[in-house]
Order: sequence, then structure tokens, then C-alpha cells
Amino acid sequence: MNPESRPPPRVRVTASTAGRVTRAPTRGFALPGRVADEADAVFSRGLVRAQLRLAIGCVTAFVVMAAALTGVIAALPALGDPVLWSVPMSWLLHAYGFYPLILVFALIYARAAARNERRYRQLTEPGDAA
Repeated sequence: MNPESRPPPRVRVTASTAGRVTRAPTRGFALPGRVADEADAVFSRGLVRAQLRLAIGCVTAFVVMAAALTGVIAALPALGDPVLWSVPMSWLLHAYGFYPLILVFALIYARAAARNERRYRQLTEPGDAA
């Protein structure tokens, strides 16, 4: 192999720290254009707790509903009698019956989480003090 056909040597590219702006770490969330203060920290902790409560509640309710659906399928042996495309109906319910349940709980969670965030924004907006 002659020297002219060699690939160029590898070069390591790294980011420069010359133009970086470092910010003081803040606890919680602050709205753009505002400095985070103690009230923002309290409100943001409340938002995080509310979102966690919502998530735990939705997961718990989903598990209960999924267990109930499984129990109903297991308790009704007659669901194994109807056959669709040579597959027992109970198998199809196990395979595809949970997707509508997942969709319903996802929509409930998304709407409730957005409502929690709207309430947080209403509490922290600077123009509503009067």
C-alpha cells in the first residue's frame, strides 16, 4: 500500500468551554424570564408530588382493571368456545383486550397531568398577584 492511498488520520473533536455560561443550580422549576425563589421551589415540589400521586394512582387503577379483565376471562370458560380465525376468543381477549384499556388510562393520565401543570403555571405567573 503506498502512502498516498492511506486514509487521513483520525482527529478527536471536543467541545470548547471558552464560551459557555455556567448557571447556579436551582431547585425546582422556574418560568422563563423569572428568577427562582423559595415560593417557586415550594410550588414545583407540589407539582412533582401531584404528578407522582397521579402516576401511582393511574398505575394502580390500571393494574386493578387488568386483573379484573383477566379474572373475567378466566371465570368465563364459555369465552373459549367461540373461535375466530381458528383462535379461541379468550386468547384474542388476552392478546388484544388490554390495548383499549392502556389507551384509556394513557388519555386520563395525559389530561390530568396537563391540568396539574396548568394549575402550577397559574400559581407561578407573576401577573396574577393583584
